[in-house]
Amino acid sequence: MGEPLQRRRAPVLWITLAVAICCLAGFAAWQIARKREASAGAHDPPRWIVAQSRMVTNKVNATGILRLKTGAEVRVGAQLSGIVRRLYVTVGSSVVQGETIAEIDSRPIEAKVKQALTQLTQAEVTLAKANLDFTRSRELFDAGVISKQQFDDANATLRAATASEAAAKSSVEEASVDLAYVAIRAPISGTVASVSTQQGETVAASFATPTFVTIIQKNALEIVAMVDEADIGNVRPGESAGFITETWPDREFTGTVLRVAPVATIISGVVNYEVAISIRRDVELLKPDMTANVNIVTSQHRALVIPADCVHRDEDGSFVQLRSAAGPPVKQRITVGNRTGKEVEVTGGLAPEQQVLEQKEGAANS
Repeated sequence: MGEPLQRRRAPVLWITLAVAICCLAGFAAWQIARKREASAGAHDPPRWIVAQSRMVTNKVNATGILRLKTGAEVRVGAQLSGIVRRLYVTVGSSVVQGETIAEIDSRPIEAKVKQALTQLTQAEVTLAKANLDFTRSRELFDAGVISKQQFDDANATLRAATASEAAAKSSVEEASVDLAYVAIRAPISGTVASVSTQQGETVAASFATPTFVTIIQKNALEIVAMVDEADIGNVRPGESAGFITETWPDREFTGTVLRVAPVATIISGVVNYEVAISIRRDVELLKPDMTANVNIVTSQHRALVIPADCVHRDEDGSFVQLRSAAGPPVKQRITVGNRTGKEVEVTGGLAPEQQVLEQKEGAANS
């Protein structure tokens, strides 16, 4: 039994030996390739970057929501109680300012107007009679035919009739005003967003004005962006802003900062400030409650910029490798400012058109 066992072990040993040889060969090949790459990199020509002076734009990024402007949404109600006789709009209808959107049954109001006119006619007749009686009483009193008491009674009757006529006129005016409220008109031009009352329903305006429709003014949108407290100090009204929406990811809209909220909004412990931004054009493409990615331009200035790979640091600060006429690069101390993307602003120690070496941090410190 020993000989068959040895025969079974032999192939396993050969397979293990072959795998080990392959692994060693692969490792050796990887080491050779790595050394070749390092040797090739060591002999690459140095890359010199020219320091350039150009306009640099500083921006603040924020997330915003498209909202309706103040006064752009109006809830239209009824001044009178009654049955809705006509409803001329539905959701999505376009209306212009002054257009009739609904009518209340006018028959009860018309009856009140007729009653008020009848009372006015009666008051005018009574006033005319009182005026004639007063004229006769004055003539008789002057002639000494009637007493002073009778003359005063005629005068009081005239004054009462005058007051009654004035009250009747007021009743007519009040009923006429109510008649004008029968037709419900659009206070602004826009689009009907909702309809809460249907034709044939009875509305009661005794305690609260019932809402018929809600009208949204067209193109009356603005962005409300939430800016972090770390960036809000650089945001001012009048600054330009750009934004894109998920609906139009390839189109950039532009606007202007209108106002900055004086009080913060704290969401999940994060302090933000609301910044309202107007929209300059193409507002018709946008709708309320869309999400926008906003960039607010806080400043534009001319600065000397170089790639960030050219700038290195040690215990004494920032420096670059400056090209010199003697041959080897010279270590030059610089002062850096803002970093925008892959570029760094140089505020001191470097002049325009000077050339600096672009290299890795390890090579710079070696």
